[in-house]
Amino acid sequence: MTSQEGPSRTSFWRAVLYFDAAKTRPWQALRNSIGVAAPLLAGVLLHNAAGGLVAATGALNVAFSDGTDPYRRRARRMLCAAGFVALAVFAGRACGHDHALAALLAAACAFAAGMMAALGQTQADIGTITLVSLVVFSAQPTSLSKAWVSGLLVLAGGLFQTILAVALWPVHRYSPERRALAALYTELARSAGSGATATEAPPASAQSVEAHNAMAGLANDRSIEAERCLALVSLAERIRLALLALSRIRVRIGRESGSQPEAALLDQCLALASRMMASVGRDLAAGVRGEDHADCIRQLHGATEQLRQPNPANCSADLATLRKDARAQLDALAGQLRFALELAAHITPAGSEEFERREAQQPRRLRLAGAWAVLRANLTFDSPAFRHAVRLSVCVAAADLLARSQGWRRAYWAPMTVAIVLKPDFTTTFSRGVLRLAGTLVGLAFATALFHVLGPPIGLQIALIAAFVFLMRWLGPANYGILTTAITTLVVLMFAVSGIAPADVIAARGLNSLAGGAIALLAYRLWPTWERTLVAESLARLLDAYRIYWQTVRDAYLNPDASYARELDRARQNGRLARSNLEASAARLATEPGVSQARLTALSSILANSHRFIHAAMALEAGLYRSRPVPARAAFLAFANHVDATLYFLAAGLRGRPIEPSGLPDLREDHHTLLQSGDPKTERYALVNIETDRITNSLNTLAGEIWRSAGGQDRPSALPTPSFQ
Repeated sequence: MTSQEGPSRTSFWRAVLYFDAAKTRPWQALRNSIGVAAPLLAGVLLHNAAGGLVAATGALNVAFSDGTDPYRRRARRMLCAAGFVALAVFAGRACGHDHALAALLAAACAFAAGMMAALGQTQADIGTITLVSLVVFSAQPTSLSKAWVSGLLVLAGGLFQTILAVALWPVHRYSPERRALAALYTELARSAGSGATATEAPPASAQSVEAHNAMAGLANDRSIEAERCLALVSLAERIRLALLALSRIRVRIGRESGSQPEAALLDQCLALASRMMASVGRDLAAGVRGEDHADCIRQLHGATEQLRQPNPANCSADLATLRKDARAQLDALAGQLRFALELAAHITPAGSEEFERREAQQPRRLRLAGAWAVLRANLTFDSPAFRHAVRLSVCVAAADLLARSQGWRRAYWAPMTVAIVLKPDFTTTFSRGVLRLAGTLVGLAFATALFHVLGPPIGLQIALIAAFVFLMRWLGPANYGILTTAITTLVVLMFAVSGIAPADVIAARGLNSLAGGAIALLAYRLWPTWERTLVAESLARLLDAYRIYWQTVRDAYLNPDASYARELDRARQNGRLARSNLEASAARLATEPGVSQARLTALSSILANSHRFIHAAMALEAGLYRSRPVPARAAFLAFANHVDATLYFLAAGLRGRPIEPSGLPDLREDHHTLLQSGDPKTERYALVNIETDRITNSLNTLAGEIWRSAGGQDRPSALPTPSFQ
């Protein structure tokens, strides 16, 4: 046991002391410091320091929602934060007279903030900021009219911070990842067009490594753009394998007599693939949406059909085998290239906006990221987000009760510390607890020395506030201890501006921070959540839930006269719960000791490809309501059953059951059979043809990702249990 605890303890302290230089953004810190200092200076000049302090508080809280992502998304997030913080300030000041009501309101807000973890890190951060604002301002009760004024001042400060954040057009958040992907696809295009032979190294090896390194930072990013980046990397890996296989087949075909037509056909197909991948590379590099190359895709499919024709009379057995292998590789390559073009188009700003518009047109119950549907699905103790929400709500109420019952000054700092420290995962909670306590003590000591030695006048205090906001937003994201030290000193300075003696603030903050931190650490020690042994099962449960949903969609297509609305809704809810549980599990896993970045990236890629599957399945459900019923084709039933079997075997493999690759159905061949049946001009058949193609591609990619994450080869003999450690 000692041998295991040593590395874990080392990893924990490494996480505590880790400084992530990639998260330092000085220009963002500069505008945030201006956003906080300007309202404060205006309040002092207008002889209303208290009002300036309230507005500066709003600007400070909203600054935590600032970022470097696209203009529209950043503005929407910061405006949302400003609105919620303003509402929390109003509610806190209006209800603060009644201690029982204030405590109940704080507990309810803590539960809501905890549930926001089910929606993503951005929503969770806004929930935490809102909770902190409510707790702080409930300790400063006032009349209803003054509470309105306080809320408006906070809103004004938040709006000012937002204006500064969007005044200049930002650099797109995912441009480094797009550039790495562009280089990868450009090199794949060059390799395909140069007639590489089997004696050469695998194509684009260096660019593939660089792309994977660039994607490492997206392991915990649950945005649509991040998932598309990860999916493009997965596709590139499969394209590399297909190109390598086709190059080998082309060399071997060239050695066979009478193989000139097949050799010419493969040369043509490789040229088409090169053209499409070069287009993907250009589109990604320029950040624009390019053409869909429908003609190239048709020509590739035409080539596979030629190879599917009966072998010529003079065809040798070896050439017949090579024709079959070439057809299988070209079939797969066509699907991969089609989706690479689609993903590259949608990863651009214009493509993202188009996707959001199309998603908004879906029935609300069929939107993959529907917030209310996700929250409703997580209202169960099976959900880690729900358990965190309950834990946070109880601890905030306990800290508030303890501080008030003991008559401590600045009692709100105890529940505020709980809100900041207590997170859904072990490492973040304990590292934040340690760093918050250490940072608070260092910050208080520094503030004490600062006022004892300098006794700074009001002008210097405002300048110091701007400096510490800059430090907090510049270096704070890289290490939580730096953030805590800066914000502790900052709070003392802000209270000093409003006329509150620093000595009172320093003593009260130290006592309440220690109490709140201790409660948070004790709560997580008593009710922990561990992930390293659970994440594979969480992924298997996701595939189980998606399989049940797929079965229901299949049955609805096979029985158009029956109503499956209730079953579809229940299966969809279970899928959402499983998906949000896995996302939360992946986020917690990322903070536990001993987990490699490569494993986290692999898990994120698996999750991204599972999303591609469920998008296509939900599009098929939408087709039930939007297209005219027609008899389901026999080929659809065969394809649907094989999708069911694939999901079953992948889930079984995640649980440790060895699965032979030959036991997995050939979905690509099933899909080809499906395309040959029925009238493709019929609306519902056309929809099914398109979405089942996406399902085929996503599941084939998903299987490859699971094999690779398990440490298997590209064509393994079995599917071992992945170890995301």
